[in-house]
Amino acid sequence: MLPIRSQEDIVRVRQATRESAVAHGFSLVDQTKLVTAASELARNTLDYGLGGEVEIARVLDGARRGLRLTFSDQGPGIEDLEKALTDGWSTGGGLGLGLSGARRLSNEFTIDSAPGKGTRIMIARWR
Repeated sequence: MLPIRSQEDIVRVRQATRESAVAHGFSLVDQTKLVTAASELARNTLDYGLGGEVEIARVLDGARRGLRLTFSDQGPGIEDLEKALTDGWSTGGGLGLGLSGARRLSNEFTIDSAPGKGTRIMIARWR
């Protein structure tokens, strides 16, 4: 588990994600996709979830090998998941591409959130 409590932690999440992707033989393109998605989700965890953590794990599914990143926080949660996953929708004045972009950059994406319950997002990328 890596804590996400500061801007420096976002950098550490990016570095740890890249190191894991390299160690597990991901192509440069897939490394970049994973690191970009991890960066967006770590920033959301800090900015909207008021801090949290990420777990980076190697996963095996038959012949498939991949990495799974699970971001979790105990923040205010997401009121409308459908809106939050829509390109261009943002509560923070940004471009509104964080969640939807991370979903596009991943082979698997799940999100569990509710107001007052925090948020848990799992992404996976397969080699």
